[in-house]
Amino acid sequence: MSIEVRVPTLGESVTEATVATWFKKPGDAVAVDEMLCELETDKVTVEVPSPAAGVMGEIVAAEGETVGVDALLATIAAGEGAAPALAAAPSPAPAAAPAASGGSVDVMVPTLGESVTEATVSTWFKQVGDSVAQDEMLCELETDKVSVEVPAPTAGVLAEIVAPEGTTVDATAKLAVISGAAAGAAPAPSAPAAAPAAGTGDGGGKDVANAPSAEKAMAEAGLSADQVTGTGRDGRIMKEDVANAVAAAATAPAPAAAAPAPASPAPRAPVAAEDAGREERVRMTRLRQTIAKRLKDAQNTAAILTTYNEVDMTEVMALRSQYKDQFEKKHGVRLGFMSFFTKACCHALKEVPEVNAEIDGTDIVYKNFVHMGVAAGTPQGLVVPVIRDADSMSFAEIEKAIAEKGRRARDGKLSMAEMQGGTFTISNGGVYGSLMSSPILNPPQSGILGMHKIQDRPMVINGEIKIRPMMYLALSYDHRIVDGKGAVTFLVRVKEALEDPRRLLMDL
Repeated sequence: MSIEVRVPTLGESVTEATVATWFKKPGDAVAVDEMLCELETDKVTVEVPSPAAGVMGEIVAAEGETVGVDALLATIAAGEGAAPALAAAPSPAPAAAPAASGGSVDVMVPTLGESVTEATVSTWFKQVGDSVAQDEMLCELETDKVSVEVPAPTAGVLAEIVAPEGTTVDATAKLAVISGAAAGAAPAPSAPAAAPAAGTGDGGGKDVANAPSAEKAMAEAGLSADQVTGTGRDGRIMKEDVANAVAAAATAPAPAAAAPAPASPAPRAPVAAEDAGREERVRMTRLRQTIAKRLKDAQNTAAILTTYNEVDMTEVMALRSQYKDQFEKKHGVRLGFMSFFTKACCHALKEVPEVNAEIDGTDIVYKNFVHMGVAAGTPQGLVVPVIRDADSMSFAEIEKAIAEKGRRARDGKLSMAEMQGGTFTISNGGVYGSLMSSPILNPPQSGILGMHKIQDRPMVINGEIKIRPMMYLALSYDHRIVDGKGAVTFLVRVKEALEDPRRLLMDL
């Protein structure tokens, strides 16, 4: 029986990819989930696993070809014809057989999520020689988006740590070995262990082929492989690596005019000898590096402008104070301010839809739904979990979703799917005491609302000076797509809904 291997989903707004590398040739034996090839898009690199065990048949899309989503890549011959090949597969790696018979189980890198190809081993919770129970946490991996805990696949003794702390591993790497496992449990992990063994055997060493699209890009840019740092598997140079090298070269002449310095970051200024001993140098986490890059990219790409207003929180605070006990008793969650702001923003986004839109090339994509991002500070850094279809939720549903996402964010349990697809973001700096700030956009979104501290201030009400609980609001927006009139209108509608919450009920 012939099984088709097709292009998987490539991600949001990605419609085509280039076949960068084939790891298997026609006639090679393949195991289930073993990597067959690598696809390269303008955003991410995607590995294509085998949907079934068998023998590699025809390769339809050769290296360098551009293919669309769901296009046919290759075929796999499964069934009776595949049995001899699979049976012979373990023979080139005799070391795997004793491991299985001796009760050793390999601990592999778990699925890291869409578009994530590598991770850094941040912490080992166990040491060599420690006893481990099944599903007990062995180590924690850190990617540029989330932290992933790795459980023990079986009970036994941690015999070897292959990837120590600080090591960067790919999605198919082996992390450790557990010995003393039950005989019946060993054969199950041995099959997936064969897959990375085959992959590493083929690609070992530095002599690896670069992506065809990268070779073409280097030729067009006049760069050699020595001038480009590869970030792909085994140091393979990808198309985006060439683009980064070209961008770095383009910015080099500017500083060169002032001084003949290389394109690398400027060296740190000298530190006095008496101060050097009191400094501490800590390597930035991958999450922090990603946050820094995305925030700077946002400033470099969007025409960010911020407009301000202030809102009288008297009515919201009175409504919350009146119903908070009944609300918590009925719904099992506390009534906070975030549900009011989320409702007010959803209400305003209907009137000013461009704040909920995004730019895609020369098109404007309007979203007829609201996936609300709620910025949350964690010990690891800033993350923005997304509450999907917030515009169709009740106050109680919003409060429950925010509480649950916030708890998962603090525990480092958020998946990438929970942080993707947002159309608008709310950031509450007021919880830290901020009185005024200008939030930065979360690309590709076109708007972000900044909440701040509630502070009693004298206000003129009907000709009289009264003390009112006031909050400054800030809307940062992409001026390429949102005009000043639309931005101000949006913020005024939010202000009106909060100062008179009955407008939300009447849809005014």
